[in-house]
Amino acid sequence: MNLQEVISVDNMRKSDAHTIAEHTTSSELMHRAAKGIFEAVKFTGRVAIVCGKGNNGGDGYALACILCKNGIIPTIIRAGSGFSKDGLYYYNTAISLGAQEESLASTGSFTGYDIVVDCLLGTGFSGNVRGEMSTAIEQINASGAYIISADINSGINGDTGIADIAVNSDLTVSIGYYKTGLFLNDAPYYIDSMVNADIGIHLMNEEYKLIDYSNLRLFEGYGSQVMTTEQFYNRYGRNSETCNIAKFVTELSRSQRKTVVVKTDHSAVIADVKYVYFCADYILNV
Repeated sequence: MNLQEVISVDNMRKSDAHTIAEHTTSSELMHRAAKGIFEAVKFTGRVAIVCGKGNNGGDGYALACILCKNGIIPTIIRAGSGFSKDGLYYYNTAISLGAQEESLASTGSFTGYDIVVDCLLGTGFSGNVRGEMSTAIEQINASGAYIISADINSGINGDTGIADIAVNSDLTVSIGYYKTGLFLNDAPYYIDSMVNADIGIHLMNEEYKLIDYSNLRLFEGYGSQVMTTEQFYNRYGRNSETCNIAKFVTELSRSQRKTVVVKTDHSAVIADVKYVYFCADYILNV
């Protein structure tokens, strides 16, 4: 069985850097990310793409280029000033192809848009959302549109899944590989469905595997230790901000020689002595 990978943000960062140094330009990877989002959704009607200043915003600008070339003219909304190098290239290209632009203040909570694409904050984000980013997330969530998050729902920590405020997505399109934060703590309650877009990243280190959610029950019997996330933190005196659940349950499983399952209402991390798996009921293509 060829299981999909689930990895840490640091592993993704290193793998991305290695791929750019040895195999593929960063601009091409950004285009592939945008193409992955485009192919995951049937775009129709009025489309807004809400972009931050980093490479997650760059994915949005590259998506705007693809949409323009396919007869759909999106509206770009920028939250915050500045661009990444590749992001600036795709922004200028999108504008030259006819993409429209509005300010966040003039969107009126995106009233009238059929699809809103969240490209504000990527998997490297940590901490609390403030200022214009917080306003943008609130307006996206109030839009009533079909909401797509690029790589991760803005506001969610890519390693831990913690969020004080985050985009509620109808679909999250993970880029490259699934990150651990997409399955842990708060994340499952912000994601309705999720797919991954393979963009040709050369993975540096294998960490965890993804299994179908229907297989979770196979790990919950025969003496397994099964806990909710809250029970796990209370039992072992840990907290969501400092504890790496996947690493901890790996050590716990090996020391106790038993399978350990820590789960939310929609996802789980499983250690069965030799291997660690993630699963979620919102994954569309395991």
